Amino acid sequence: MSGENGIYVFCAIQTDKEEEFGSVELEGESRDVFTIKYKDAAMVAAEVPMKIYHPKKDNLLMHQETVSKVMSKNDTVIPISFGNVFQSKEDVEALLENLYPQFEKLFPAIKGKIEIGLKVIGKKEYLEKMVKENPEMEKMSSSVKGKSESAAYYERIKLGGMAQKLFTSLQEEMKRQIFQPLEETAEAAKANDPSSETMLLNAAFLIDRDKEEYFDQKVNEAHEKWKDKVDFHYSGPWPAYNFVNIRLKVEEAG
Repeated sequence: MSGENGIYVFCAIQTDKEEEFGSVELEGESRDVFTIKYKDAAMVAAEVPMKIYHPKKDNLLMHQETVSKVMSKNDTVIPISFGNVFQSKEDVEALLENLYPQFEKLFPAIKGKIEIGLKVIGKKEYLEKMVKENPEMEKMSSSVKGKSESAAYYERIKLGGMAQKLFTSLQEEMKRQIFQPLEETAEAAKANDPSSETMLLNAAFLIDRDKEEYFDQKVNEAHEKWKDKVDFHYSGPWPAYNFVNIRLKVEEAG
């Protein structure tokens, strides 16, 4: 319904008091960010027009920046996925009450912890060198060259399978050489599926805030060792997106 407002939820925090987190700009309008409480749990929220919010760049950035602002003031933040809008504060309170048994367990588990992301991307020269050092693959690649698409059809399929096998072995090596040593330093670690053809590792680590400097040092040591072969994309701190499975559905509040 046009003109009707709802409640957009950013994240949940552990707090004993009402809190405010300034304002946020959502699609050209400034909105106050406040808390809706139940016992010692609170949803960080803003009043917004009741509609579907699409995950375009500006909206995602707004969500991330708000959660980062909350994280700078509170050490127990439960992330909520983008785009959850509820009809009223009462609905959010009812949802909080339903989720509270989960939150009671989660709060001590994530208190003072942050998530760090690490993506390892293979450099073009390194990947090409690995192909050339694979005699069977190099031979197959040469035999495909110059042939028509149809004449080399099955050879191309076989070559694709060999390339996949090579990449899988490189990804396994990155897990052993980079992921596993960092996992020992973290509270928890997760290796997600790579999101591009040249990505050799897509990892998330849950660490204590007070160990962030030490973890950074370990990442720098790994980078120093591998920098000629791969690029490191290091991000964070984030709330524990990969380690907390809270996916809200609007109908849960009903």
